[in-house]
Amino acid sequence: MSFKEDPTLQRGQVSHDIVMKNRKTLEITGVKEVESFDNEEFLLETTLGFLSVRGHQLHMKNLDLHEGVVSIEGKVDDLVYVDQTSNSSKGFLGKLFK
Repeated sequence: MSFKEDPTLQRGQVSHDIVMKNRKTLEITGVKEVESFDNEEFLLETTLGFLSVRGHQLHMKNLDLHEGVVSIEGKVDDLVYVDQTSNSSKGFLGKLFK
């Protein structure tokens, strides 16, 4: 799999896409790093910011950081982009674990 350059992106920036099927499988492109994961939450650094994937019985089906692709299976409850810039005294990890 190779990334096609999206004309709306800045030069050199990789496309970030999410494909979900039946709330059971996710394929995410543009992943830079997997910060943390367990069976209820994945925290991914993507080209467009940090993405939290929450659900039940989540597990990684495929991981290819060279290509920037992560596949996750399980019951997906929500997908949330975590804003790193905030006027609050909490860090962005503090927001995740309210």
